[in-house]
Amino acid sequence: MKIIATNKNAKRNYEILKTFEAGIKLEGWEVKSARASSVELKNAYCSIYKDEVFLKESYFKKYMLLKVEETKNRKLLLHKKEILKIKQELQKNLSLIPTKIYFNSNSLIKVELALGRGLKKYDKREKLKKEEVEKKLKKILKF
Repeated sequence: MKIIATNKNAKRNYEILKTFEAGIKLEGWEVKSARASSVELKNAYCSIYKDEVFLKESYFKKYMLLKVEETKNRKLLLHKKEILKIKQELQKNLSLIPTKIYFNSNSLIKVELALGRGLKKYDKREKLKKEEVEKKLKKILKF
């Protein structure tokens, strides 16, 4: 599994509860830029419209000199049952966030989606403190 891009903000800003794997519908130039790892998920998010899931605000760098839109909506491929499960979870004030794009074992491009709850500022501070304490403990235990 080769990871193309990760969304670092997802783990920082959300408490991830559940993950899903989805295919993505891409054009030829988008696949070529993905193979070159020219993809960003920094501000990306997912939305459901008419029982279809779309990846929005993801950035695929232009390949060569094509005149194309780099941040268009891209359709994600999921089973109907999975989409209905996600819809039910979204009604509980959860968010659907793409966490990473990668090649699976069959060289297909997949997107990992996560259902998460947004963290408040004080939650983020507590999380950072815990991580610092864990790092210090690991350093002490190594010696």
